[in-house]
Amino acid sequence: MSSKRSHEDLAKANRDSIIHPATSIVQLMDQGPRIMSEGKGIHLTDSHGNTVMDAIAGLWCVNIGYGSEELADTMADAARTMGYYHTFTACSNEPQIELAEKLVQMAPGKLNKVFFGSSGSDANDTIVKIVWHYNNLKGREQKKKIIARHNAYHGTNISAASLTGLPGFHKMFDLPIQNIIHTENPHYYAYAEPGETEEQFSARRAQQLEELILKEGPDTIAAFIAEPIMGAGGVVPPAKGYFEAVQKILKKYDILMIADEVICGYGRTGYNFGSELYNIKPDLMASAKGLTSGYFPMSAAYLTDEIWETLRYGSETLGGFSHGYTYSGHPIGCAVGLKNLEIMDRLNLVQNAGEVGAYLHNRLNAAFGNHPHVGEIRGHGMLAAVQMVVDRDPKKFFNPAKKIPARVADACYKAGVIVRPLPSIGAIALSPPLIMTKEQVDEMVDMIQQGMNEVLSNLSADDKE
Repeated sequence: MSSKRSHEDLAKANRDSIIHPATSIVQLMDQGPRIMSEGKGIHLTDSHGNTVMDAIAGLWCVNIGYGSEELADTMADAARTMGYYHTFTACSNEPQIELAEKLVQMAPGKLNKVFFGSSGSDANDTIVKIVWHYNNLKGREQKKKIIARHNAYHGTNISAASLTGLPGFHKMFDLPIQNIIHTENPHYYAYAEPGETEEQFSARRAQQLEELILKEGPDTIAAFIAEPIMGAGGVVPPAKGYFEAVQKILKKYDILMIADEVICGYGRTGYNFGSELYNIKPDLMASAKGLTSGYFPMSAAYLTDEIWETLRYGSETLGGFSHGYTYSGHPIGCAVGLKNLEIMDRLNLVQNAGEVGAYLHNRLNAAFGNHPHVGEIRGHGMLAAVQMVVDRDPKKFFNPAKKIPARVADACYKAGVIVRPLPSIGAIALSPPLIMTKEQVDEMVDMIQQGMNEVLSNLSADDKE
């Protein structure tokens, strides 16, 4: 929907009234917002009339691209049919039932029950509460600690931000809360010791996890949470053997495995879920984003029958399951999710993500594999990161204060493509819509090359300090 108001008028109103997520208030007041007006396919048009390719799919989520008439019609039909009714006290609706059926058929392993919410953050919050509730019902009142990983991202509400392993989400917010602890980052490129193989690195990280469990007491550790591929923390895939080694330890100490599939889920890795790619066997799983391609705020938290049976047993004495949201199982959102998954199936977008994703990584390696200021290109499928460094050998990362990723992202925008800066690791992230073609990948990489060269070819001596 376009507006007749000028960009300047809208920008002033924005400054005067809106607090933006993950945004410097000072920078917003100084520079104003970037206002998007329209989207179609893999492109967006801003309020200045600039059309740019979106190489990040909104926030890792617009899998089927922008401007889908099918999803718009589905949303309108669902709104006309009922619009809204709650799902408390055993109330339900047809779209919720049909979406749940579809999801449990898709889910990896033994995940056979779903709980609907509105965001990845609330899916992870739901899972935290279920883990604690589950152990209380089993008489294990001390088994409550959840282990996350440094640099992981799991959301921004109080429990999910505590799980998130990025210091900026904790500092000055009195986080993390009690019973959330962190283990070491799984990024091989950044943290491997000289001469250490990926398998040796994975074994060391698993040993550090076991040492943490033993230090805290196995009877106090309830669960371990991990993204199959870390997203906002750097688009970091696991080193070889990582999840095999970790899951062996979790099984040894009766610790639940939580997969955070908010970014990886619904096709982005070339599989329905990243857990399939890395042979993760989750007891609980969070998902959102690609579930509706971002067209409606929607999440699904999954759990196994074994956990559900314990909750059912608790309900015999406690009554209702005392958790839920006003918009859990929203009929419009569920209808949108169903149609989105139907479109993805019809267009073979999971397969396309695998095939075009492999081409994307080949093109990135061809473009940047020998670049003096690129240390690593990583990811899988339609998830990628280009790691920028001052020097490749010896390895030296840029000082975060120099804001190299943000400068590259701005230059890329001017070249015609949106990429996401990852300041915590000094990289740019890519997660394009799953409808992208190989020809569009070529165009995207050319524009990224233009933007990166503008910044990295003009570094000052101070930038390299």
